[in-house]
Amino acid sequence: MSGGRTAALDDRVLPAWLRLLLTCAWLALAGCGPSPPLAPLAAGSSVLAFGDSITFGTGAAPGDDYPARLAAISGWQVHNAGIPGETADEARGRIGAAIAEARPALVIVESGGNDFLRRRPEAAVKEDLRAIVAAIRASGAQVVLLAVPKFSLLGAATGRLPDSPIYAELAKEEKLPLIAGVLAETLSDPRLKADPVHPNADGYRKLADGVAGQLRRAGLLKKP
Repeated sequence: MSGGRTAALDDRVLPAWLRLLLTCAWLALAGCGPSPPLAPLAAGSSVLAFGDSITFGTGAAPGDDYPARLAAISGWQVHNAGIPGETADEARGRIGAAIAEARPALVIVESGGNDFLRRRPEAAVKEDLRAIVAAIRASGAQVVLLAVPKFSLLGAATGRLPDSPIYAELAKEEKLPLIAGVLAETLSDPRLKADPVHPNADGYRKLADGVAGQLRRAGLLKKP
C-alpha cells in the first residue's frame, strides 16, 4: 500500500468481461437467474393425481373427474388416488404406498381442503404437505402442487375463494411448480358446483383444462 490507499479490490479497474463473469457467477450462486424449463412428459407416462374428494371426483359421474379428463388431454396414464374426506396428515401416511403402486414420473398433489374445514392450523397443514413433497422427491418423481382455497361461508356467499397462502409459500420454499387459482376459480362459480365444496362435471372439466394449461406453461405438458 502506498500513499494511504487500501488494497481493497475496486471494480472500476476490472475489465468489463471479468465484471460480467463475476456478476453471472454471483447470480447463479444466489439462485436469481431464470429456472430452466422442465422437460415435458411423454405420452403414456405414469402420473399420480394424489388428493381428497376433489381428486376423487365427488359431485360428478365416474369418468368426469379431473384426473380422467387430464388423461384425455395429455395422453398420460393418470392414476386417480383421491380419497374423500382425507386430511393432509392422513395423506402423509399413505403417499408411499400410492407411489409404490403407480410408479409415477409426476405427482400432482391436491390436499388440505378437509383440514381447513376442520379448522386445523394452516402451519400444520403446510408441514404435512412438505412431508408429502419430500416423500415424492425421494422416489425420484417430479411433484406439482395444486393450490386449494380456504373455504369460508363469507367467501362462498360472495363468490370469492382465494387460494390459501400456504401453497404459494411452500412452492417458493421448495422450488415447486404451483397450479394456482384454478380450483378457487372453479369453486367460486355456482354454475360449476355440485355442492358448496365440490365441482360438478362442468367444474371438473374446467379444473382439468386449467391444470393442463398451467402444466404446459411449466413445461411438463407439450403444447397441442
